[in-house]
Amino acid sequence: MPSETTKRINALLARVPLGRVTSYGAVAAMAGLPNGARQVVRALHACAESQNLPWHRVLRKDGSIALPRGGGFELQKALLEAEGVEVSSLGRVDLSRFGWGTDPLIPSGTRSGRRRADSRGRRDSPRIRAGGTRNR
Repeated sequence: MPSETTKRINALLARVPLGRVTSYGAVAAMAGLPNGARQVVRALHACAESQNLPWHRVLRKDGSIALPRGGGFELQKALLEAEGVEVSSLGRVDLSRFGWGTDPLIPSGTRSGRRRADSRGRRDSPRIRAGGTRNR
């Protein structure tokens, strides 16, 4: 029986519309799991077929297909293209055009692809994690 977290993830995945894509991290964030992208991967692996989830609409945070060539890449690319999503020969999708949902780099309500402004109104400034390391 799936956990409540897996149920939340699956419910979000089922909502990704035809012709749109999202990232593992965006689904995790919408499910209330910051840094939970791997949990989304595990949920997809375990439930995509049995729950009829649109696994092919979920990509890496940079919009690229995570599956290797010869190991599902070609199928995922073909499924996305059949839905009208433009996929480059390298397997990358323009998230500012085809993205859906909340993505940390795309402010909600826009598709500009720019990072949010920091507290002083500056864009593209690096975020600092605990311990002083940069997080881009």
